[in-house]
Amino acid sequence: MKPRTFRKTRIATSLSVVLSASTMMPAFAADEVVADENIEVLKVTGIRGSLIKSMDLKRSSNGVVDAINAEDIGKFPDSNLAESLQRITGVSIDRQNGEGSRVSVRGFGADQNLVMLNGRQMPVTTGSRSFDFANIASEAISAVEVEKTSQAKNSTGGIGATINVLTHRPLSSPGLKASFGVKAVDDTSTDEGSITPELSGIYSNTFADGKFGISISASYQERESGNQQAQVGTGWRSFPGIVDQDWGGSNAEWGGVPKDDNQINRPGEGDVYSVPQTTVYRFEEQQRARTNGQLVLQYEPIDSLRATLDYTYMQNDIDTQSHDVSAWFNFVPTQESTWSDGPVSSPLVYSEIYPDGGADLSMAAGDYGTRDESGSIGFNLEWDATDNLFLSLDYHSSEAERSPNNKNGSSSNLSTAAFIRTSAATDFTGDVPVLAVGGGNQVRPEDMRVTGSVFGNARNKSEIEQLQINGTYIFEEAGSIDFGIAATDVNNHSQSVNVQRNDWGGVGAEGDFDPAWFPAGSVQDKFDGSQGDFSDYQGSASIDPQDVIFLWDFEAVRARAAELYGSTAVGDCGNGFCPSTDYASDTDRFTQEESQSAYIQYNYEGDIGDMPFDVHVGVRYEQTDVESKSAVSSYDQATWIAETEIALQSTTTDNRVFQTQKGDYDYFLPSFNFNIEVVEDVMLRAAYSETIGRPDYTSIQGGTTVGTLANRGGGSGSTGNPSLLPLESENIDFSAEWYYADASYVSVGYFRKDVTNFIDNSPVNSDIYSIPDPSNGVYVQEAIAAGQVTAIDQRQWIYDTYGATDPNVTLNPDNGNIEITGNPGDPSVNFVINTPANSSQSSVIDGWEFAVQHFFGESGFGLQANYTLVNAGDDFDNTNLGRPDSATRAADAGQNVLTNISDTANIVAMYEDYGFSARLAWNWRDEFLNSTGNDTGANPTYTEEYSQLDFNIGYDIAAVEGLTVFFEGLNITNENTRTHGRSYTEVLNYTQTGARYSLGARYTF
Repeated sequence: MKPRTFRKTRIATSLSVVLSASTMMPAFAADEVVADENIEVLKVTGIRGSLIKSMDLKRSSNGVVDAINAEDIGKFPDSNLAESLQRITGVSIDRQNGEGSRVSVRGFGADQNLVMLNGRQMPVTTGSRSFDFANIASEAISAVEVEKTSQAKNSTGGIGATINVLTHRPLSSPGLKASFGVKAVDDTSTDEGSITPELSGIYSNTFADGKFGISISASYQERESGNQQAQVGTGWRSFPGIVDQDWGGSNAEWGGVPKDDNQINRPGEGDVYSVPQTTVYRFEEQQRARTNGQLVLQYEPIDSLRATLDYTYMQNDIDTQSHDVSAWFNFVPTQESTWSDGPVSSPLVYSEIYPDGGADLSMAAGDYGTRDESGSIGFNLEWDATDNLFLSLDYHSSEAERSPNNKNGSSSNLSTAAFIRTSAATDFTGDVPVLAVGGGNQVRPEDMRVTGSVFGNARNKSEIEQLQINGTYIFEEAGSIDFGIAATDVNNHSQSVNVQRNDWGGVGAEGDFDPAWFPAGSVQDKFDGSQGDFSDYQGSASIDPQDVIFLWDFEAVRARAAELYGSTAVGDCGNGFCPSTDYASDTDRFTQEESQSAYIQYNYEGDIGDMPFDVHVGVRYEQTDVESKSAVSSYDQATWIAETEIALQSTTTDNRVFQTQKGDYDYFLPSFNFNIEVVEDVMLRAAYSETIGRPDYTSIQGGTTVGTLANRGGGSGSTGNPSLLPLESENIDFSAEWYYADASYVSVGYFRKDVTNFIDNSPVNSDIYSIPDPSNGVYVQEAIAAGQVTAIDQRQWIYDTYGATDPNVTLNPDNGNIEITGNPGDPSVNFVINTPANSSQSSVIDGWEFAVQHFFGESGFGLQANYTLVNAGDDFDNTNLGRPDSATRAADAGQNVLTNISDTANIVAMYEDYGFSARLAWNWRDEFLNSTGNDTGANPTYTEEYSQLDFNIGYDIAAVEGLTVFFEGLNITNENTRTHGRSYTEVLNYTQTGARYSLGARYTF
């Protein structure tokens, strides 16, 4: 096949390496290259062998590249690919339920890093462009390459990096090879789960004198896990210090803080402050079953022609059960709070008193499941047409689908409540917010009534068809030219439908349910983080931390509620307590993205004096067309159904809005890479390129959707923009690398990225649909003038005054709640619509990468360490609320800040000798700005500093050749994650998972 030139150490040259393929020859990513057949072959496997392979690829690459290689067939360094990738300089990961899911590189989030499988773009079902590494097992992976500098022959889409996951190919490793593994996993995060199994195997063989090869791999994994969360799940509402609750003045807003003696250190008029909407304790249990399989057939009838046919299958079933206890804050005038100093003032303790009692203590539960399933069939043909011309063709057709996998839908939430709350207070001074509820610990099962519920079904399907034709022509003594064309069609279809009951004021009566269905659990002993003790509080609310939660039987309560209570929202079961599959009645979106590309790249190798060098210069052309068709629901009526809740309705039978929107763009993208070995074993690199990062698929969907439940502050929603342009980046890289021993090196690199066309997902205030808002309408103003201060009093006054004369003011016969529908003349409901748009501003991201890998002679001990320092320009200004102008205040300036940027570091200590191997890995990521907007407006989310310690230990059983037993641990120090808003005390989420341990055996022959 096509020859490639590598500068390797003697030991590295002889390795069975999965190195040479790149995006040009995708199906032969694992081809072994032996530069000199007279060199003695030394088989090196294990930790050291894997690192030598990775180092050799880094050294021989055309640009700045890092890699991770399998230690042996069926043995990748970590059971999760993302966990392995985070060991690479500049790579950080996002975790879902304690497991690596998505990767960021050099500060660019997962959507701006292109992940390929054997050089092919793969479909995803999450609406993003990021590949979920939790869906793929590591046992069939040969290597993962991370290309940080771009070449014209590389597929576009990765501003941070292009990540190529390479699987086993039988003709690249001739002969019979097989590995089978078994593992028992104990996840300490679960309260109800047990030890779960993992099974894996890979078989590879060649026949007919190496002309035909077959490889089969499969894995099955079960995992039971859980988490405990303390959160302000619906976010914080932020205000200028001048905003209050004096509705007789000009500065009152719902959520504003009174100017009275009940506020200790109240924010000044020049400060900004935030108030919490709720405090929630949530407990989840999750079961996952993951199945992977791959079949590869290869045929090489002659030395110059090789064909590969492969099929890859992935399935991931996730079932989730949840329980939570919460108290919503109603922003009543009877607030008693203690505040931090400005200019960003936050409550150290926030409390509300309900003199008449009767506020709700909510306890909700969910039971739902999803299935992610994908299949990919591909064909590759590689032909050495002449001694100078090499051609390849690669085609694949792949699809992925996420669908409901539970009778209760892909999401469900059924709420119950006891209307016994006399006060609510939260201490925010610790890591974990502490909720105290007046009367909350005296709650009885007999007090619980069903309130609202949502049963949702969502399915997302993605299909990709891709054809790549690549070639190389080698000139005699004049370098070579790479060239190629490609066509990629991506079709995404997303549908969702909700069955939502808005009986948030409660239905039925106390005692409707068997008390035995409501076993009590505890709350406070579930959290390890620091907690406040209300020592800063001087008010009269209860400060007894809420410790009672009913872990009630979801199915029993759901079935009984379906028997007892009617509903205008109806699912497939004929009542409101199940999901619907009538996708045509709600949100339906289809997006097609068609891309064509062509490239040409010139490569030359030579010498400057005694210094060998290589240079690569090329240009790539990309042209993309986008078309989005959408059908989304619209609304024309709002009803104030409870103290803080406003339900949206449509009075027409067909309330859907249909749209077709289009967009297109094209780019010429030059690249230049220069590498020179200035002295033996010392490489210097310089690179320049222009790259693009396409918008995520959700952002290019058409149609505007809004939540069907708003509050007195308004509603929320989102919209897409098919005409979005991709991010554009001009990239400069410099790197110096010293390979001072067979398995040791040190490197330092500098990178700079000048980025334009940033996509801001900005919250935009909109009165879409022009729906009259009854909670801020004429009747409310009259009630305030009559002295009614609280929402409860205002609603009662409106009913007493207008219930007999206005058909829009009624009493719901099913639950006895007052319902007030907006009238003409009332102000319109305001919606905060998250709207993606290209920014006219540009930003510079630059940073340094430092890495060292060292083995201490033949002692068996080794060390890896790296640090990435990233600078992203301006920080987010927490005093800027992003508010539009008003009669009393000018609009806040827009902020040009970048998200997901942080420093990262890794240290890995290892030992391998005498059949024993051990690795201890520490990973750290500094605090970073996660997002700049949510449903409550332009409010930031910061993800706090996080580190994790993992280990694995293995031992080769001498009595049975090829048998290894191993023990692994992840997050062994039980680290937790935390996010906050404008200040540390504005906690958004505190999640506690736990350590995960595995004991297993692997047999290889």
